Amino acid sequence: MQNTAIGVTINTLATLIQYYRMPLPMLISYRGELREPVACQVEMAVHTKALLAQLNIPTYHFHWQRDVEEFENILKYTFMCNKPVAILTDANFWGGYGDQ
Repeated sequence: MQNTAIGVTINTLATLIQYYRMPLPMLISYRGELREPVACQVEMAVHTKALLAQLNIPTYHFHWQRDVEEFENILKYTFMCNKPVAILTDANFWGGYGDQ
């Protein structure tokens, strides 16, 4: 999902996923950082990490392709502790914003 979807899933994360202790690895395309071409993405980027922290959801930020080496450990963690986990993947991880 894109990080803009975090705003509309807050209720589900807080009331369903966390209450019933459901493991949920979330791979989130973290839009709105440096060189973002779409201005409306920036506002949600300002709030994404804070919202996840407020919900006590462990958050990992994949900035480089080599960060994928941690993916298996993150999956093991989320299923071991029965909690949601967020993996933010920024534009650099996906190869940037093209030729801008």
